[in-house]
Amino acid sequence: MVVRNWRCREGELDLIVRQRRLYVFVEVKSRSGDAYGLPAEAVTRTKQARIRRLAARWLEQDAPVRARAIRFDVVTLLRGQLDVIEGAF
Repeated sequence: MVVRNWRCREGELDLIVRQRRLYVFVEVKSRSGDAYGLPAEAVTRTKQARIRRLAARWLEQDAPVRARAIRFDVVTLLRGQLDVIEGAF
């Protein structure tokens, strides 16, 4: 893990992890039930666009090593079940 809960004026990135020169920006969503939809459904197109903008800002300002590749993952937790969606968007 490189950073957890990186914040700036425009928002927050939950997790940033790195494997060599691949940076993975991870959005984490949890729910205790599905009454309001599944956790992954909360990562709307608007939220995805914000995460992309924040990732670009982080890469420009704070990345310790220049990225060769990036990926956006979503990690969901629903009733104790953890799921990882690699390359979610």
